[in-house]
Amino acid sequence: MVKRTLGLILVALMLLPAGAFAAPSTADLARQIDMLTKQLSDLQEQLNEVQDTTYDNADSVELLETSAEKWDEHSRFEFFGDYRFRMDYSDTDTEAYWGAGEVASAMAVMVGDGFSVDQVLGMMNSVSAADRQFLMENFNIVRSVGYSMDPAVVGPAMMAWDPAVATGYEMTPKNNYENDILYTNRFRLGMKAKISDQMEFKGRLAMYKAWGMQSNPTSNGPYFMNSFTEMDGATTRQPSDSIVRVDRAYINWTGIADLPIWFSVGRRPTTDGPPAHLRMGTGKRMATPVNFMDYAFDGATLGAVFNNPFEFMGYSKIRFCYGRGFEAGPTETSNELDDMDFGGLSWDIINKGPRFMNIQAFLAANIINVPDGVTFANPMELAMNDVLGTNFNGTLDQENLGDIYHISTVYMDKAADLNYFIAGGWSRTDPDGVDEMGSTLLGSWWEDPGQKDGYCVYGGVRYDMDDYGLKFGLEYNYGTKNWISMTPAHDDMTQAKLATRGHVGEAYLIWDLPVGNLLSSKTKAFMRLGYQHYEYEYTGSGNWLGAPADIDELSDPLKAQFFAPIDSMDQVYLTMEAFF
Repeated sequence: MVKRTLGLILVALMLLPAGAFAAPSTADLARQIDMLTKQLSDLQEQLNEVQDTTYDNADSVELLETSAEKWDEHSRFEFFGDYRFRMDYSDTDTEAYWGAGEVASAMAVMVGDGFSVDQVLGMMNSVSAADRQFLMENFNIVRSVGYSMDPAVVGPAMMAWDPAVATGYEMTPKNNYENDILYTNRFRLGMKAKISDQMEFKGRLAMYKAWGMQSNPTSNGPYFMNSFTEMDGATTRQPSDSIVRVDRAYINWTGIADLPIWFSVGRRPTTDGPPAHLRMGTGKRMATPVNFMDYAFDGATLGAVFNNPFEFMGYSKIRFCYGRGFEAGPTETSNELDDMDFGGLSWDIINKGPRFMNIQAFLAANIINVPDGVTFANPMELAMNDVLGTNFNGTLDQENLGDIYHISTVYMDKAADLNYFIAGGWSRTDPDGVDEMGSTLLGSWWEDPGQKDGYCVYGGVRYDMDDYGLKFGLEYNYGTKNWISMTPAHDDMTQAKLATRGHVGEAYLIWDLPVGNLLSSKTKAFMRLGYQHYEYEYTGSGNWLGAPADIDELSDPLKAQFFAPIDSMDQVYLTMEAFF
């Protein structure tokens, strides 16, 4: 531009008539020189400004290119999360029972009197449950006459016995456990990151604690089976401390060999499966397996997706899943343990909007009696140490007990504003081992191991009143005597309702909070108010160790319990939850 201007000036000067240059005065020449000098100075200043602007633009372009690279890097990451404040009230009635410690102490005394354990069990099995109760309650008298149960022999001894002296053992009486109010905080941070167009990482961190403490407040009394926050399958799922732990972490490789096949490995998304999302208010399914399998484990999945032949069925997914529930580690060959592994199939038969049907079948092999991070006392060894002065370790040593087979299914759909589902499960124990306490899969006191089948039915509805931001739901489930669910990672505060050997009814209300316009389709805020009523028919719900006993028949000492058996329980909860 500057060069062009200078050229035009020179051309104009050259084209001026010659008379214009005739005899110019010295003053005229000086004025013209000054004018040209000023014009050249202005043009040079403009040239400098143009060059500076060019340099600035070049820097901006370079900066934008650098920032774009960083933005592209950051765009591969997505963070999201949820926070839940929860209040709980619980009122629990327990049944009177014989404690395993009392029965073990009586057996230890009899061993000290010269009986073997087999002889003790043989004698107790040779009499009625009422006679066994009589033996325990009048142990010292019966012992004094040579353990005779003959009334003609025992009667005179009882008449002569000093009533001021304790005569035997007593059942633990009925009790009531009440928690007026329990506050908890739960925070979870989810994340996704694209590794490539066919691979993605997903993870979730979680912290879950009770107000005012760094341990599980529901671990005592009848809630003993709810206390295993150290158990691998329950980590982050029950109140513990304020430490943030890894809840999920896995990678997905999709479109393998340009086929609708994927492979996934890591800490699996196997908690809060369907239909749990209905009563939890999350709006979408949160895990692969049906909710009867609520177990946080590490493993791998190989799956395929395909379209169904009928439009109403949508698409299907079928997957083979493998996981490890217990790592035995290096053990002595004389006391070798096997790893506890899961393996099975999960098939989404129907998947179209709210219409969903899944069936899953798996085998849990080499079931362990004592999970990692958990310690069970051995009442028999403690009693032997106390009575006979032995030096046993007093804890239940780990032992493989056998296998558990499991099949469950769920069908759910929505008609207008009514969501509904029906689910069912079958479990079979196949024991092949007995631990040092004489327990096996659903068996106690060295009984011969045998297969046992259990069943569960589960159904519910939820009516959505979107104009009012309300959802109202009802659920019911029932489990038989030998029912086993794999649900240590349940989200019920004290007891896993789907593990119940008996009845559970639940009613709940979800209210979408009027907090203004939500900033994303993934955000939501709501409150949940719910009531649960449990009616137990058999002991040991949620536990595969030991024989289930009828709640109404616990006066038999051979149906001794390790912890207080729940007869009935009422629970009320209120939550305030935000997803962001």
